[in-house]
Amino acid sequence: MEKEQNQSSALIINEFELENLREDVSEEELFRQLSDRIAWLIEHNMEYLMSLLYRNDVAEDKIHHALSPFEQAPANEALARLVLDRQKQRMETKRKYGSQDSRDVDEDLRW
Repeated sequence: MEKEQNQSSALIINEFELENLREDVSEEELFRQLSDRIAWLIEHNMEYLMSLLYRNDVAEDKIHHALSPFEQAPANEALARLVLDRQKQRMETKRKYGSQDSRDVDEDLRW
């Protein structure tokens, strides 16, 4: 579980160019740094931020809600939470389906 958390953190750190953070950073610190980076991107490079969000497979409708006036949290924090939650979902999916033995897959469906 810790290894998966570190992998998820490393991906976010790399994708969002969070300097001076290690993979074993706490979720709270990662959230804080990610929120700060997203705030900067909102101000200076929104197009790049949107690209990062799409690349990290954050749902477009959730992005629009996070940026809307109906969202109670500040946009940067709402978007950071979406990124972290999506990474958790990806790790759960990987854990659930990624550990299947390739011998269990039909011969015709193997790559």
